[in-house]
Order: sequence, then C-alpha cells, then structure tokens
Amino acid sequence: MLKHISHALLFGFMLLVLTAQVQAEQSPKQTVQTAVDAILDILTNETLDKEQKRAKMRETINERFDFRAMSQRTLATNWKKATKDEQKQFVDLFAQLIQNSYIGKVEAYTNEAVEYPAEKIKGKRAVVDTLIITSSTEIPVNYKLYLKNAEWHVYDVIIEGVSLISSYRSTYQEIVKKDGFQGLFAKMEKKLKELENQPS
Repeated sequence: MLKHISHALLFGFMLLVLTAQVQAEQSPKQTVQTAVDAILDILTNETLDKEQKRAKMRETINERFDFRAMSQRTLATNWKKATKDEQKQFVDLFAQLIQNSYIGKVEAYTNEAVEYPAEKIKGKRAVVDTLIITSSTEIPVNYKLYLKNAEWHVYDVIIEGVSLISSYRSTYQEIVKKDGFQGLFAKMEKKLKELENQPS
C-alpha cells in the first residue's frame, strides 16, 4: 500500500506542478498530458546531469505553480488569521516543501504508465481522472482544475480518494491550534532540512 501511495505521489506532484498556466485552448485533459510529457523529457534527457535536471524542475515549478492559491486552501480559515508576514512566510516554506518533495519523488520514476480515462468540465472547473499503471496494480489519481485568465490551474490532487490539500490542511490545523504559526513554521523548516539532507 505504501509503495502504491509513493508511486501515486510521484505522479501527483509531477502533474500538479506542471499543469498551471497552460492556455485554455487546451482541454484540462490535454493540459495534464502535456505536463507529463514535459517532465518525462527532463527525466530522460541524458545530456543533463542530476543537478541540471533538478534546476530545470525547480524552474518549471516556480513558473507554473500557484503557491499562494494552494496555501490559502491549505490553511483554510487560518489564512485570514495570519498576518501578512505570516502568510508570506507560509507561502515561501510551502513552496519549498512542494518543490523538494516533488523532486525527491520524481527521481524515483521507474517507467510507470499513465492513462486518462475521463475528463469532466463544469463551467470554470474541471476534473481529470488518471490511472497510474504499475506492474501489479492500477492507482486512481484525479486532478481538480480551475480556469483563470484563460489558463487552467490545478488546485488539488486526489490520490486513491485522499485529497492532497485536505491532508496538509488537517495536519497544519492541529499544529497551528497547538503551537501557533511560529510552531508550524518551525516544523516546516525541520521537514525541509530532512528533505535536503536525504541522500541523492
């Protein structure tokens, strides 16, 4: 089960960070497929070493991921309780966590296949259903997107029925309630150091 979740998270982060800011003439499904192709090109580019690949991944993440919107959804009601400085600090730390977690997982790519069985569009919202096909199972991963300024943005990913944003939200709400925002920032910084110190 943990292996399945790990594989799903790999593609979850992969698609999540690469599907923002694609022109609306692409359908949400095409947006996701284009994103997958882009990241796989980086991973399989033999002219790049590991650090160059990581740099390109970070560049792509920074250009295409709406960290502020994701942060607002993650903190939920706590977002309005935070000061402007606390909001900025959270967005900065959350962005780094997503980047580092994504890079660590995507480097474990082992040629799993991705299928796109369904796409549902309702006004300015859409859901793209995908399946991660491994040698032993199929893992459902669904992507929620919204249309803003003629661009599709992913705002949540559902892995085997579990929302990525909801998972962060429930964890962070408990920390803020117990230790305040400074306690949350300390735990996020500790997690960042753990990710940075993982062997490559």
